[in-house]
Amino acid sequence: MAKNLSNRKPNMKNLRPNCLKKTIKKQGLNLQVVTLDNGEKVRVSVKEARTMKKAI
Repeated sequence: MAKNLSNRKPNMKNLRPNCLKKTIKKQGLNLQVVTLDNGEKVRVSVKEARTMKKAI
């Protein structure tokens, strides 16, 4: 089972139709399972996975 490693929170945005009602929508993260060099599987966002890949 993959362990959550990400501390990022979802983005919040307002949906505003013509009548100007405000509805808050939560936009979730793109979490993916990534295998580390030691064989451990973790769930991180794609942005963090790209950063880890560049650091290696």
